[in-house]
Amino acid sequence: MFRTIRTVVGCAFAALMIASSQAQTQWPTKPVRIIVTQTAGNATDIIARLVTERLTQNTGQQFIVENRPGAANVIGATAAARSAPDGYNFMFGTAAIYTTNLYTIKNLAYDPAKDFDMVALIARGVFMIVAHPSLPASNLREVVALARKEPGTLNIATDQPRNFTGLIAAWINKSTGANITTVPYVNMPQGVQDVLNNRVQLSILALPAAGPHIASGALKAIAVSSAQPIPGFEHVRPIADEIPGFDFFGWFNFSAPAGTPKDIIARFNAETGKVLDDPAFQKRISDMGFYSFGSPSIAKAEEFLKKELVDWEKVVDALGIEPQ
Repeated sequence: MFRTIRTVVGCAFAALMIASSQAQTQWPTKPVRIIVTQTAGNATDIIARLVTERLTQNTGQQFIVENRPGAANVIGATAAARSAPDGYNFMFGTAAIYTTNLYTIKNLAYDPAKDFDMVALIARGVFMIVAHPSLPASNLREVVALARKEPGTLNIATDQPRNFTGLIAAWINKSTGANITTVPYVNMPQGVQDVLNNRVQLSILALPAAGPHIASGALKAIAVSSAQPIPGFEHVRPIADEIPGFDFFGWFNFSAPAGTPKDIIARFNAETGKVLDDPAFQKRISDMGFYSFGSPSIAKAEEFLKKELVDWEKVVDALGIEPQ
């Protein structure tokens, strides 16, 4: 009797393992939906489509981008969190979904830690402090010295105070005592125009937006938000030179609604790795001003997120920002 029971249990277990393996091997068997939390045509959307085009080619199934922008990524993130965890619904999102929104938005409609399973880190992008060429400063130390010498004379264009560039500007003021006046813009391209026309002296821009203006000489680079200089801009010193430990950047990743089968997540991760390991893909996003995280690892993505949550919580607490 015992042998019979053991044999039945063993067969059942083997059947489950085979079924699981087959699910991973056969996935996907129908189109896969990718919710992108920002508008079509911006950097997040472009990178998502570059990856999904490759995934479609490699798997033979359509990976369909569905743009769900609005409310600081909350609309798309909420829709993704409430999607069926069946292996055919995923999200391509930004750092704000998992980090700053948690600390700046009251009664957030989703729980970043509980509602998503990490799939793969894809790319990251740094921010540049830029200035009108007429500003008599060439690095952050000189900007801070000028702001202290002539209080109230310097302005810096950012997006909203609770978004990345607004938080970076506030952290610089807090850490250096510069007290540069922050000018928030709902329409950031207008902020760029105001700096180009010297109505505002400084701005903080993602590298893809800053790069062309720096290359043309219309703006000059003051500092970069990463802890180390970046390729192509080695002459631009990090903010960390003045604020030790400063290392902030935007990033993109794939995640799944919590409860998505682990074997499917592992397969998605592996397929994403094939895309990220392709030198042509790496060059394509590098030309856009973004940098690949390299071959993806689910554990690496989970550990990275934990660190980001701790880092941003410290910043938000230090700035005294309360959720609204």
